[in-house]
Amino acid sequence: MLVCGAVADAAAQAPPSQQLVIPFENATREPRGYWLGEGSAVLLTDDLNALGVPAITRDDRLRAFERLRVPTEASLSLATAIRLGQVVGAEQVIVGSFELRGTYLAVKARTIRLDTGRMSPELVELGTLNDMFAVYGRLARRIAPNSPVSEEQMEQGHPPLAAFEQYIKGVLAEAPATQTSFLTQALKIAPAFHRARIAFWAVHTDQGEHQQALSVVREVPTDHRLARQARFLAGVSMLNLAQYADAFNAFSELNRVKPDPALLNNMGIVQLRRPAGSPGGRAISYFGEAVKLEGNDSDIFFNLGYAYWLDRDTQGAINWLREAVRRNPSDDEAHYALGVALQASGSIAEATREKELARQLSSVTAEWEARQPGANAVPRGLERLKLDIDVPQTLRPEDLVVAAEQRDQREAAAFHLERGKRFYEGERDEEAVAELRRTVFLAPYESAAHLLLGKIYMRNGRSQDAIDALKIAVWSDPTNNEAKDLLARLAPK
Repeated sequence: MLVCGAVADAAAQAPPSQQLVIPFENATREPRGYWLGEGSAVLLTDDLNALGVPAITRDDRLRAFERLRVPTEASLSLATAIRLGQVVGAEQVIVGSFELRGTYLAVKARTIRLDTGRMSPELVELGTLNDMFAVYGRLARRIAPNSPVSEEQMEQGHPPLAAFEQYIKGVLAEAPATQTSFLTQALKIAPAFHRARIAFWAVHTDQGEHQQALSVVREVPTDHRLARQARFLAGVSMLNLAQYADAFNAFSELNRVKPDPALLNNMGIVQLRRPAGSPGGRAISYFGEAVKLEGNDSDIFFNLGYAYWLDRDTQGAINWLREAVRRNPSDDEAHYALGVALQASGSIAEATREKELARQLSSVTAEWEARQPGANAVPRGLERLKLDIDVPQTLRPEDLVVAAEQRDQREAAAFHLERGKRFYEGERDEEAVAELRRTVFLAPYESAAHLLLGKIYMRNGRSQDAIDALKIAVWSDPTNNEAKDLLARLAPK
């Protein structure tokens, strides 16, 4: 078998940790090889991990795709690939392509160091499709040349090639029936290929087939490397089946072995759904513990605030729902729930603003109010379940993506605020209001934007609108003395 070594290897030294492998491009556009793009990324990631070089999992990569709104089937530019790498905390991104002609397979790859922006020379490996494990194994070895792991050790984790192909086709398929067909075939070929069972669990769960999902995932042996994930997913299925005691016990046992925010979050959801007085404690305590372990997950903050609301603790709900929207300003449900809680506390101006923002973000909240006209209520069943466990802190895409999104939103908000100021100074009030509303959409608690809106409303004789805007400006920043002075003039006590 020919190996192209004419090009200098990318890694004369040990590669950096945290590799992100991007799905490879199909250079020949050969239709029968469509699955090899994703297959290349999964296989090379597996091989790098086997060699002791941390590589980011497919699940984490897909989360980053979703949060950045990048289509998973699209070819990525280098800029997008680098952006994805930054989002998931990678230090090096690997991009590549493959050519498939008959049984002939040619694989080309480059590494990109994110700290220096340096791209390696092209790495090329040749072989046959039937020998693709060896082809990608050699490629991984060239990226991590100093690994002491033997070729035999690296290949121990590979399933039969036919099963791997069916598995990749299964996770790429969109129709549930097609997913089921491919994954069933993968398990028929290799019953011990338990990664396919995990994927099958997701298919059943997406279809609401929780009993079938539970049955599939229970077949993962307790001594398998995926056992902890399988036990966690079984707990999720039991929760969805209202088998609350069993679900709570499953999550609790896993958490005793190794605490995890997803386990604590889901234990809180169990307690939220169980009848009052059930053993195990209050839901609020579990969400609170989850927040201590994971301080950037807006969903957990929402669950905590939501649990306080259901517990009729209005101030507790307000405090934690504010934290949720700070971490995810686009969370329509959190804005609505916060608005309801503020209304119940008598903070009408802030409540109106939060509810209006929720309506701008989604029509669902307007439907809630239409179903319950005049009612100050938040629907049941909004709690957010976690489906991933043991995501390393350094790879936790929720943290990294939230931080990246917040940074982008802050930059965009600052841009619109500056434009709003210029329009205000030029007395172009209509354009100023449009820019300032964009600012508030991106940064709901930007006091300067609310102050300017108040001043524009004052200039146009809209006293009540000015009062509402200035109240929010003061609420957002109690040190905003100009807003306080204007508010005192408009609404003297």
